[in-house]
Amino acid sequence: MNPADSPIDQFKRSTAATLRAIAEREDVTVTYAAEPPGISGTKARLPLPPRDLPADIAAQVRGAADAIGLRLRHHDAVLHAKRLPTGEQARAVFEAVEQARVEAIGARLMVGVAENLSAALQERYRRQGFERISEQTEQSLPEVVRLLAREVLTGAKPPAAAQRAVELWRPTLEAKLGRDFDALSKVIHDQDGYARVARRLIRDLELDLGETDGESGDSDDSGEGEEQSEAEQQSEQAGAEGTRGEPESVPSESAEDGQDSATEEISGEMMPGSADDDDATKPGRPGLLQRHGPEGDQHAYRAYTTNFDEIVSAEDLCDPDELTRLRHMLDQQLSHLQSVISRLANRLQRRLMAKQTRSWEFDLEEGMLDAARLSRIVTNPAYPLSYKREKDTDFRDTVVSLLIDNSGSMRGRPISVAAMSADILARTLERCNVKVEILGFTTRAWKGGQSREKWISGGKSANPGRLNDLRHILYKSADAPWRRARRSLGLMLREGILKENIDGEALLWAHGRLLQRTEQRRILMVISDGAPVDDSTLSVNPGNYLEKHLRQTIETIESQSPVELVAIGIGHDVTRYYRRAVTIVDAEQLGGTVMEQLAALFEDKVAPGRRGGRRRVA
Repeated sequence: MNPADSPIDQFKRSTAATLRAIAEREDVTVTYAAEPPGISGTKARLPLPPRDLPADIAAQVRGAADAIGLRLRHHDAVLHAKRLPTGEQARAVFEAVEQARVEAIGARLMVGVAENLSAALQERYRRQGFERISEQTEQSLPEVVRLLAREVLTGAKPPAAAQRAVELWRPTLEAKLGRDFDALSKVIHDQDGYARVARRLIRDLELDLGETDGESGDSDDSGEGEEQSEAEQQSEQAGAEGTRGEPESVPSESAEDGQDSATEEISGEMMPGSADDDDATKPGRPGLLQRHGPEGDQHAYRAYTTNFDEIVSAEDLCDPDELTRLRHMLDQQLSHLQSVISRLANRLQRRLMAKQTRSWEFDLEEGMLDAARLSRIVTNPAYPLSYKREKDTDFRDTVVSLLIDNSGSMRGRPISVAAMSADILARTLERCNVKVEILGFTTRAWKGGQSREKWISGGKSANPGRLNDLRHILYKSADAPWRRARRSLGLMLREGILKENIDGEALLWAHGRLLQRTEQRRILMVISDGAPVDDSTLSVNPGNYLEKHLRQTIETIESQSPVELVAIGIGHDVTRYYRRAVTIVDAEQLGGTVMEQLAALFEDKVAPGRRGGRRRVA
């Protein structure tokens, strides 16, 4: 370690070295960013520590590093994928319980790791708003199951920020899952046995497991007696291992291969399952795509391979100097719109702040004296004094995801309008305390890339499905401030980035990220110029292959999802696809129809619904 380095640089270097030591992998690259922690293949991202580095923040960063290292060290991605349920809620619970396992192994062996993990979890649940939870919700269930499993495996109490949510669920879950939690603790070092118990736990929660490749749900029960004997052996081995102070399981080569192809977790945070190559964020995730077509249907949408798809940050696609130059070009185009931005922000801010203004209750027997009604006492002394009391109006916190078409057909004025629109909306909504995520979608190559080459070398099978390599771009995460991500938006003006567009899978990706957010209202806004196009895919599949999948995806989101979907067509009418859509030709029009559409989404006119029911605006 260079003694000339600053203390913060030394901390970063030592934390990265510790992560690699825990993972027992020298090929892990560690970066620091002002975003939640996450991992993509062998690239780990940790929270950017402040320069003064208080002790509690240092522990949180170390905890994030320890969690990633333990996941790489003790998690077999191939085995995990074999047991992974496809039911959405079941999948989330399974991932959460597995993350509790890998972290418990480290916490049992190292006291310092246990303390770091606790600090990271405390910050995680504080940031996700668990302290405000007042009732049992589907979103909090996986995390509560994770914390109860952690409590059984390590004896550690839930973090203070999640204590309230855990106590709301504890009576229900302990009554249903007490036997399962006990079984988990006996097979903590046997991932396959642990996964079997986890699936049984999910069935006891009465969640839909769906179907798992190569295995039916019935197989989990068939070996239960054998599983118990294995559990006893593992329990003895765990005791002996605790004495030796050495972890038992070593990732196999196949596990490492699976981890190398891992992609970033939905919310950009180190969540359970973020090291799986079948992760929900991976473009072309099979579990999401297969639901749109019956089994055996040769024309049902699918990807020939997802091995070459990628999710990448804008900064990784362009060097810093080029990004600065492109941002300068965007600023020049925005210069004449400064008055529009200010006017737009003021209009929306007034609209939103009106939802948060305080109201008063009048004619009460106690409270604050109502001076406006004193005249009644002057005219009639027998009239009693009138009091009033201030009350707060409930306002639902909101996150907006902007999904921008980065296809070749957007080249020129359309992509400039889209980039300006994203910049204006991000700045405007941030002023109103609404979090904004900006995403882009395109492909890595024209007319098929490595996916097509693999199909050709494999004999050109009929009806291969999607034959191009997806590229999904993260311009700005929801938790990053606009000022830190502003430069990245200039990437849209780079000619070489715009190729082909496969809208259906991009919608599923953006939608999946939103589902992991804890905000009460989640809005997905698509900015596009029309239909999906990929010559490689359409040349060997039915002509409406991509469009049909897009329509099915939109219908699923609009009719069954809590996410609210709206579209902005850039020079093209997209109302034939989206139920709620507007068309603009220039960014100036954002101040008119688009802002009315957006502001209307914040009104409390959407009936509270549940998944599976259609939600309409009155």
